[in-house]
Amino acid sequence: MSVNIVAFGNERDGFSEDSQQLSLIWSYLVRSALISQIDSSLSASHIGSPVCTEYQACVFGNVRLVVHDCPVWDIFDSDWYTSRSLIGGADIIVIKYSVNDKTSFQELKDSYVPMIKKALNHCSVPVIISAIGARKNGVPCTCPLCTLDRRSCVTTSEGVQLAKELGATYLELHTLNDFYIQKYFGGVLEYFMIQSLNQKSSAKMKKRKKAQKCQRVQPPQLEQPEKMPILKGEASHYDTDLHNLLCCCQCADVAFYPEDLSTVVEAHKIILCSVSHLFMLLFEVKTPADICDASIVRMAQSLFAVEAGAAPPPAPHGVPPCVPPVRVVVKDPVFCSCLPDVLHFIYSGAFQWDRLEEDIKKKLKDLEKTEHVLEKVKCILKIPGKLNTVKDCRSQQIKRLYNTSLRLFFNTPVLADVIFKIQGATVPAHRAVLVARCEVMAAMFNGNYLEANSVLVPVYGVSKDTFLSFLEYLYTDSCCPASILQAMSLLICAEMYQVVRLQHICELYIITQLQSMPSRELASTSLSIVSLLKKAKFHNSDCLSTWLLHFIATNYLIFSQKPEFQDLSVEERNFVEMHRWPSNLYLKQLADYRNYVHSQKCHCTVM
Repeated sequence: MSVNIVAFGNERDGFSEDSQQLSLIWSYLVRSALISQIDSSLSASHIGSPVCTEYQACVFGNVRLVVHDCPVWDIFDSDWYTSRSLIGGADIIVIKYSVNDKTSFQELKDSYVPMIKKALNHCSVPVIISAIGARKNGVPCTCPLCTLDRRSCVTTSEGVQLAKELGATYLELHTLNDFYIQKYFGGVLEYFMIQSLNQKSSAKMKKRKKAQKCQRVQPPQLEQPEKMPILKGEASHYDTDLHNLLCCCQCADVAFYPEDLSTVVEAHKIILCSVSHLFMLLFEVKTPADICDASIVRMAQSLFAVEAGAAPPPAPHGVPPCVPPVRVVVKDPVFCSCLPDVLHFIYSGAFQWDRLEEDIKKKLKDLEKTEHVLEKVKCILKIPGKLNTVKDCRSQQIKRLYNTSLRLFFNTPVLADVIFKIQGATVPAHRAVLVARCEVMAAMFNGNYLEANSVLVPVYGVSKDTFLSFLEYLYTDSCCPASILQAMSLLICAEMYQVVRLQHICELYIITQLQSMPSRELASTSLSIVSLLKKAKFHNSDCLSTWLLHFIATNYLIFSQKPEFQDLSVEERNFVEMHRWPSNLYLKQLADYRNYVHSQKCHCTVM
């Protein structure tokens, strides 16, 4: 440890004849009982005269003392970098001047004190101002001539004022004898040296403690588990499925003709009745008493005519598939010419009113006829007991087909043309909906299969509740499983019938339920995650099986304690061990840290 002292200024009077007078710093070094092993060296200026004398010695036994004594102020003018470096590295600064050299003092005050203040900016280095010598002319004269006289003295008040500017300690040394050097100046200097040593010792201790703290064994850092695969849901194609049903005309059970029977337009009762009370009345789903709206009854009678004997008698078990389509004559020729556009509008969900209006205008090219046809369409879409305006028709775009009446035909014998037999129970359905929504059933009912000509179709390998949930999705494009196991059963059914979007919905439901399960519940649940994994793999649910493997790996400490963990295959076990969280490395580091803490017998610093 060392103390650096920098001294500026000349304590000799400019007219003094005693050139052998010892300097203040050297006098202190040779007289102080605390100083030993003094060595000195000179630094020369560019003209060869000594600018700065460096003394090196020992103080307080083993503390290195370095003193730079710069009697010439010119160092600030000739070498500002060196002077600034000296001040920057100083622990104590001593400024000396002779009380009998007023000109030098004034130059110090005006020119060099501002430089020292600038160099000491943001530094808390103690400064000692030493006014040396006995004033030779008593009380100085205040006349203008004497202020320029080199023999004018520097007063005590001027020295004190200078000390205030620098925040320094002011000393007056009338002579460089033992009292002033050792007791007075030496006492103040040694006080600041002790303060500096204490500060350095404290800073060194803090640095050592910080280093020891950094070297102390730190607890291992637990990294976040790997991100699990993100499953993306598939967009709904419900409207497209039903619209495609009109284009391909599979399972059509209605045929519209003009009065001359020149053309035919096929459709499906279930779709027409799902959006229109008029068609419900026409196909005897409802009676005029059920409708309670004379305008709808009149419109049905004036616009359409069902051919006598064409409509099949109602049957409790549905309509046999061999019965030909119901023949309906359209009495209005203008409306009949626009019927394909009207059917496209209905099959698209009955919400694209602006497009329907534009298509009819383009086809008829007659505003009056266009209004005539649109009025008929509004009456077809009319809700009994309400006025049906264009605004009401346009508001249909927020009432999609599956949000209106199609749900009402789910699991009801009304208009049903197929019956599923499952677990001893019967479930009625409509071939048109099944064919539109499920490619497997489309092939089953339209190909060379037994089901194509049968009213009763048996279903195997799935429970009644699961199959009902499956049919509900086909009718409504939505499902809400009651549990994870039911979602897995529905996923298996969806895979059986190749309904991919329903598979994704079930996968997302299972994942969401497992993610929301607390660790304690996950540890105590009887639900077998490994069993879910096996089923997902067997039924080609790659996304779910991959996610479940990551889920087991992420909750390794829970699943590794369960008996079902042993049912994992070698490949699955290797995957889980590779991606386990927390990792083996972390657990080893944690054990080492606990052993270290125990060996150090660390105790809580608060307690």
